[in-house]
Amino acid sequence: MRSNLCNRCGTCVGLGNGKILFQDREGKYYPKIISPLTKEEAKIILNACSGHEFHFPEFNQWLFSSAPHYNRWMGSYENLYIGHANDEIVRSNAGSGGILSALLIYLLEKGEIQGAVSLKMSTDKPWLTEPFIATSKEEILESAQSKYIISSVNEILPQIARFDGKLAYVGLPGQVQAIRKLQKIQHPAVRNISYIFGPFYGNTLHVSSIRSFLAAHKEKDLNSIKKIYFRYGEWPGRMRIEMKNGRIMELPKFHANYLIPFHILKNSLLCTDLTNEFTDISGGDAWAPVYEERGKGFSMVIARSKQGQQLLENMLNQHLITLWPIAEEEAIKMHSHGYDLKKRGTFIRMRFRKLLGLKNPDYGYKISEFSASRYLMEILIDFLFLLFRTRPARYIADHIPQKTMGHIFETARKYWKKATYSTKREKL
Repeated sequence: MRSNLCNRCGTCVGLGNGKILFQDREGKYYPKIISPLTKEEAKIILNACSGHEFHFPEFNQWLFSSAPHYNRWMGSYENLYIGHANDEIVRSNAGSGGILSALLIYLLEKGEIQGAVSLKMSTDKPWLTEPFIATSKEEILESAQSKYIISSVNEILPQIARFDGKLAYVGLPGQVQAIRKLQKIQHPAVRNISYIFGPFYGNTLHVSSIRSFLAAHKEKDLNSIKKIYFRYGEWPGRMRIEMKNGRIMELPKFHANYLIPFHILKNSLLCTDLTNEFTDISGGDAWAPVYEERGKGFSMVIARSKQGQQLLENMLNQHLITLWPIAEEEAIKMHSHGYDLKKRGTFIRMRFRKLLGLKNPDYGYKISEFSASRYLMEILIDFLFLLFRTRPARYIADHIPQKTMGHIFETARKYWKKATYSTKREKL
């Protein structure tokens, strides 16, 4: 935790038998040991922790040794698709095309699972996330859409262990990796999990981002919040906060992204897994003008395991989803900015950290041979992250009208993308 390697996945809390808890969810959100652990408990927790160690080559070999395709940016896979759920309620309720929600609903209604480990916004504190086991279509729809603040899904490992029936599991890369580590040692806490799905992952924000959003609208009290959406309405959606007094505050998604450099979780910049490489099926937004211009959500879908591939084919044959294959080159181009940030950028940042004497996670592989221009670009990126996380910078951002901040960020983003286009895509 001192080296910012903790990704807040919640695994240590889930395995801690009540001896480790999250006591500061609205602050740094660190797990805290409140009672001494036995040596055996500590050993299992450390081995299951994905924050300090997860060997990509080892788990690729264990999970996907027979997969026909491997790409160093997106991992092993059976096939690549663009698609969406055919149920318009599911699709419109989702962050992109609704594929992950459709998968869970199908498995539940077919009786192949009896529950789905998922994430929703807390009922009591709607500015916090809350992991739970969904057992109905309505509950799955409640957990739809991305949540761009810290989540700790694996803290409910005790509930997963006690659950009577088969489960599907949905999580971010660090959470999924911890589950895979537990599956590999055949830990009883994960014996009920039959399928693992997950969204693509860019970054996570602290709860301070919600406070900042409120402050820009001259609101202060988190307790006045009734409901939060991060991808409300027509794709790509809007960040939306509904207050108990009836007031509604909204900002287009790309404008709301201005919060990222001010409130990003540091560990987000040490994650090399953009596309959730160790799921059965992973999915994310299909970022391409040909899809974005249509308005409705479209997902890029990666079938990784044979089990995942068969599931997609079954749903396709029953006309529950629409899929069409895409080439690897198109898939890489669609998320090239993300691959550059997660793969190249992370390994450069890890080199900087090593020079400063800081510890790095061990992923069992490295990517190197970066151009001088890419190093210079990373130095600028890291400087901006350091600058924007300072209190004066946050104070200024909170007191500039939010629409103005959104327009400034979006304009800067367009110029940045244009200026770094060739550097980001070099040899990608």
